[in-house]
Amino acid sequence: MTEKEFIEYLKKINIKINDEQLKQFDRYYQLLIEWNEKINLTSIIDKKQVYLKHFYDSATIAQVIDLNNLDNLCDVGTGAGFPGLVLKILYPNLNVTLIDSLNKRIKFLEKVIVELGLKKVEVIHARVEEYAKNNREKFDVVTARAVAPLNILLEYCLPLVKVEKYFIPMKGNISQEIGECQKALKILNGIVIEKKEFLLPIENSHRTILKIKKMSATSNEYPRKNSEIKKRPL
Repeated sequence: MTEKEFIEYLKKINIKINDEQLKQFDRYYQLLIEWNEKINLTSIIDKKQVYLKHFYDSATIAQVIDLNNLDNLCDVGTGAGFPGLVLKILYPNLNVTLIDSLNKRIKFLEKVIVELGLKKVEVIHARVEEYAKNNREKFDVVTARAVAPLNILLEYCLPLVKVEKYFIPMKGNISQEIGECQKALKILNGIVIEKKEFLLPIENSHRTILKIKKMSATSNEYPRKNSEIKKRPL
């Protein structure tokens, strides 16, 4: 995906991007490649592939929710900032919290934020199940991009979501996972209100975005410790 194609495909999902934002994405890409030589951030390093599989792919969340009118967003297991930092660039007024458990990635994210001059963005070095203990029902939207199986992601993420707001996982083909997460949805008080399936342009790989609404408060016993979640997933 060239920069021109990036602009065109963003328009198709109702995202307009200005010259300043384009410069920010270009610098983001440069930093990603520089830091990737020191720490493992991504296996994708070709510029056109990064713009397609990281930048544009992160932006496709706009197909299920308008982020212009929301106060805050939390990206769980953000890694190199996908989708959270991409969404921060595209929606400058959005308060964004990025959570990752690896300190090397946190240092990278902090560098990008400073270099790009981004405001209203917080980077948290923590395991999400620990962070959730003191930050329950805090966010309008919580995102996660292919971090873990869906039933496990639900336990990590739904406790962070405000009641009547949304958890939006971004995955590949997840037909089987949806079937396996019904128990978790019931226990954690979430329902799937939208399932958006589409092909990523140019390469036509399958994508699924779920919009999960939190109907009522999640019990304080969730999320459990990481060892319990993995040993006995909901």
